[in-house]
Amino acid sequence: MRLKMCSIHVRECAAAHAFYTETLGFETLMAMPEYNLFIVKDPGAEPGGVGLLLEPSDNPIGADYMNGLHGAGIPAIVFGVPDVRAEFERLTAAGVTFQGEPAEAPSGITAVFDDTCGNFVQLHQD
Repeated sequence: MRLKMCSIHVRECAAAHAFYTETLGFETLMAMPEYNLFIVKDPGAEPGGVGLLLEPSDNPIGADYMNGLHGAGIPAIVFGVPDVRAEFERLTAAGVTFQGEPAEAPSGITAVFDDTCGNFVQLHQD
């Protein structure tokens, strides 16, 4: 068994797709705008790798979950990066808003940013 797909609720799928591909650097795995369906993947992912579904938050349960996490400042998802500080600089230069500077913790270096689509995302470096 392996992880095939995960999802993150977003306010507007097409805008989230643009942010995740153009700003963050993910690649499109599937885009069907007529169905409000957008799936992205890691740029270096092997074929058949894990997809990230940019889930519409039109379901009240999904919207409550997304808004609750965001309102509490809690990341909805964690992305691993080789160098959090370098990614922090790259994304800050691209206009991305972070909660603060990268911080060291026992588990590694982290930084949290707002994805402009209803979520906080944590970057993590071992």
